[in-house]
Order: sequence, then C-alpha cells, then structure tokens
Amino acid sequence: MACIEFQNLAHAYGPSPATLDDYALQPMSMVWDAGGAYALLGPSGCGKTTLLNIVSGLVKPSEGKVLFDGRDVTALGARQRNIAQVFQFPVVYDTMTVFDNLAFPLRNRKLSAAEVTKRVHEVADILDMTRDLPNKASDLAADAKQKISLGRGLVRKDVAAILFDEPLTVIDPAMKWILRRQLKKIHQQLKLTLIYVTHDQVEALTFADEVVVMTNGRVVQKGGADALFLRPDHAFVGYFIGSPGMNLCPIELDADGAKIGSQRLPLDAGTLATLRGAHQQTNGALKLGIRPEFVRLSQEGGAGAVNARVLRAQQLGNYQLVTAQCDGNVFNARLDPHVRVVDGPAWLHLIAPETVFFCNDERIETRISEGAAR
Repeated sequence: MACIEFQNLAHAYGPSPATLDDYALQPMSMVWDAGGAYALLGPSGCGKTTLLNIVSGLVKPSEGKVLFDGRDVTALGARQRNIAQVFQFPVVYDTMTVFDNLAFPLRNRKLSAAEVTKRVHEVADILDMTRDLPNKASDLAADAKQKISLGRGLVRKDVAAILFDEPLTVIDPAMKWILRRQLKKIHQQLKLTLIYVTHDQVEALTFADEVVVMTNGRVVQKGGADALFLRPDHAFVGYFIGSPGMNLCPIELDADGAKIGSQRLPLDAGTLATLRGAHQQTNGALKLGIRPEFVRLSQEGGAGAVNARVLRAQQLGNYQLVTAQCDGNVFNARLDPHVRVVDGPAWLHLIAPETVFFCNDERIETRISEGAAR
C-alpha cells in the first residue's frame, strides 16, 4: 500500500488557465497515509473524478506532482503505478467463472497455480463468494458482479491503492448497506489504501476514515465525520453535510452588535470582536451557521431568542422537522417527535456552543460562551 502525496497539484483541461475558475481541479497539496480509507465527496462536476483519474494515472496533471511513497509517479500510467480500479458499472468477464475472473490478474502476473488458488479462495472468503466460485459471472446479480470487480483488486498483494468510482450506483439500496459494511470490514482486515468517489454523504461518512469534500474544483475540507458536522471549514460543507444541512443565514454588524434582519443577536463581546476583525480584514459577507439539531424553539422567548413564525412541522419517525422563518430567513429545527408545535408566532434560539460563523464562506474561529448560549 502506498502513501499518496500531492504537491501543488492542479489541473485545467484548457490551455493557459488565467483564473481559478479555469481549473477543473484548483491548486492543492495533501497527503493520504498508507493504509487509509478516503472518500472524495461532492456534487457532480466538482472535480472529484478528475482527482481520482490523476491518482490512477489516467490523467496527467497540468501542474504539480503526484508521489507514491515519496517516488514521483506523475508521468507514469495506471499499470506502472500498480493501481486497481472499481468503476460505477461492474466490469467482469461474463463467460468466465467467478474463480477465473478473480484469478485473471494473478495469472497475468505469472503466479503459480497454487498461489493463484490460495489467493482467490482467501479473497472469496472475505467477500462471502466461496460458493459462487464455480458459477459463470453472467448468472450473478449486479451486486455480486461488483464484488468480483472489487475482488480483482484485492487479490493483488502488490497493489498500491484501490480506487472506487461511485461503485454502488447500480446496486439495490438494501444491498448497498451490506456492501458498505463489507468494504469497511475488508479495510480493517487488510489495511489497504482505499479511495472512494461518491456524491452520497452516507456512503462517504460510513466508509472513510477521512472525507475530502470538494466543490467547484476546490478541496474545501478534509476530515472525519465529527469535524465535518460540527466544525465545517466552509459554508458549503455545512450545507452539503447533514440531512437537512446546516442553517445558513446572513448577519450584519452595526455599532451595537450583530443582527439578523432587524433583530439583535445576543453575542458575547469576544465573539463580536472576532466577527468585526474578520469583516474589517476582508470586507467579506458574514453568515451564521447552526445545525437543525441545535436550534431550540420556545413559545415564551427569553434571553437570546429571536422572533420567528413556524411555517410547518413534519413528523419523520424518531424526530420532527420544524421549519420557521425569521425576518425572511428560513431555519430548520430537528426536535423530539413528542414536542407540541403549532404554526404561527414562536421564538428561536440560534446561539449555542455549536453555532459557527463564516466570512466569505470560510469559517471564523470563535468560541461562544455558555452564558451567551443560554
């Protein structure tokens, strides 16, 4: 397994990029440790497949270097990098048996028949496919065929990394959960370097040790589930992660403090000073961000509350999703399903230790005091 490093990496499909918008992958540097499980997460067109293809050697970057274990492989192709890939649609030899499909890459490398048999059975056992080994691949369902694609990467002990390009797209939802668990188990057993491309946050967060979130060709954050959820470095991360995503609301500063629309926000002096400093430094737009899980709703107001109007409440099993409006800004709150909520006037509590602030969509380091949160 390889440690993969990107040094000042960038890629533009057109010649002579003049602005960041001209890049399919904006300049970045990053290290992926050997044996780690990583996910590239973002919407269609964000650059994640471009980055994956640069790792595999299918695309040569227009700028920067790719290093495997400190060796510059930027100019090398996929075969020279010992990369295995699992694509969106299963790539199998239908006329071959499952055994022969799994054995194919080993036989190409001239391994002995005994070593091939031993390795194929080891991988089939991991994938729970031992009983399928004598069967033709054409007789199998899509999820089993995708496991064959995965197995062809696993049988090779010399593989530097296994790359997955949205591999569960065509899989039945119930089987997706099973395959994700198997992938996690395989990683824990074999400590492979796994890189997984997806636009599905559940797939990314359940599979990966670290998730690389991308938008508009830019890496905006790399981290684990807790960091992405509680401390998003970019407003896009707050919006994209979560169901529903983070509430994001513009705020303004005046001589007396901060406001949402015409309503005053109860911020402590330290937080206000930090916001003023960030705003003065960049003249950037300020936003408040708070997860629906941390929004509180009350009928009697109190310190720190702002006026709002409840628009609707949706019962969703183990919670209810309440949507309210405050001076034209919409907020979602995830509340206990037994809390009684009625449409009409209410009070929202938006200031909590989990509240974050952004300037030009970049998170500002602030620390809200417990007193202000209450």
